[in-house]
Amino acid sequence: MASVFLNNEFLDRDAALVSAFDAGLQHGVGLFETMLAVRGTTGGSSIVSLHAHVQRLALSARLLGLSESIRVNALAEACVRTVEKAAMEMLGVDRFRVRLTVTGGDLNMLGKPAKSAADGGEDQENGGPTRGGDGGQDPTVLIVAQPATAYPDEMFERGVAAVIADLKVNPLDPFSAHKTLNYWGRLRELQVAAGKRAGEALVFQVTNYLAGGCVSNAFVVKDGVLYTPIARGEEQEVAGRDEFDRDDEDEGGPGARMSGAGVPGGVSGGASRRAVMPSPVLPGITRRTVMDLAGDRGTDVVRRMLTIDDVLNADEVFLTNSSWGVLPVVKVEREAIGDGVVGPMTKALREAWEAIVFGQ
Repeated sequence: MASVFLNNEFLDRDAALVSAFDAGLQHGVGLFETMLAVRGTTGGSSIVSLHAHVQRLALSARLLGLSESIRVNALAEACVRTVEKAAMEMLGVDRFRVRLTVTGGDLNMLGKPAKSAADGGEDQENGGPTRGGDGGQDPTVLIVAQPATAYPDEMFERGVAAVIADLKVNPLDPFSAHKTLNYWGRLRELQVAAGKRAGEALVFQVTNYLAGGCVSNAFVVKDGVLYTPIARGEEQEVAGRDEFDRDDEDEGGPGARMSGAGVPGGVSGGASRRAVMPSPVLPGITRRTVMDLAGDRGTDVVRRMLTIDDVLNADEVFLTNSSWGVLPVVKVEREAIGDGVVGPMTKALREAWEAIVFGQ
């Protein structure tokens, strides 16, 4: 079962069709967000971190040239309406997977006149989540709400294994740190991981620094400190602080090999002039929540470039996304992480995440 919202109207599943000329189909031009919606104890349903997800999509659309005029509030409202409809139709479902997709729209533009405000292209009262772009181009907006994947409790109680993906991401690829429709490579790596009875595959950059999981952000715990790779938008902020100190390098801590000119994400030219490489890591919404939760507990959270040695020598490793929250990793390939069991910080952060998501 699923509730489908397509271009400002609800449609039956079989009637929700897009043009054969849609840019998403023709060229993979589009973005998506996957969100979790939870039915509350009082009867209503809410989408976890809804506005953060929609704002991230709108920023990516602007940075990548998909659309300059996504209406964040209208798009969020459309997601809410879709979940409300799903909740009414699926009374026995408490958790919903919400997939928001925005594509470049119909590419068959020959003979199409440009839309004006009178045509609804920029009519705010029209309620649509996007406005027509140059030449009257309208993005396709698709929202689907359906029952969320039911993950077995064993995944979180005993942890999962992860493998190393063959896929490498490039920090110079401007699309790599965004949730574009080009997800085939990541899904293929997940298929390979499943064939090896692993729950995820760790993806590294072409520079051999950790990027994250195929569909998740990564964290490692070492000596009570929480480390995570630098994400898109954080490069200058991290480089502007003295996080690449020699004390950490002398002690061999995670990220010790960051310092020095020519190293991606590293520092050169002194404190006032720092050269940084762009990060291909998605700024995850659940990642941000977990970082905040860790900070609230008094845990030091450090964003750094991490190597495979940092992963294998960690006390704990876990992965985050909007579907499963916090997923413990107890083995990478054949190597156990720490004691090979779910660690205390991972347990605590998962419990804290569950409390704010499901304790409504």
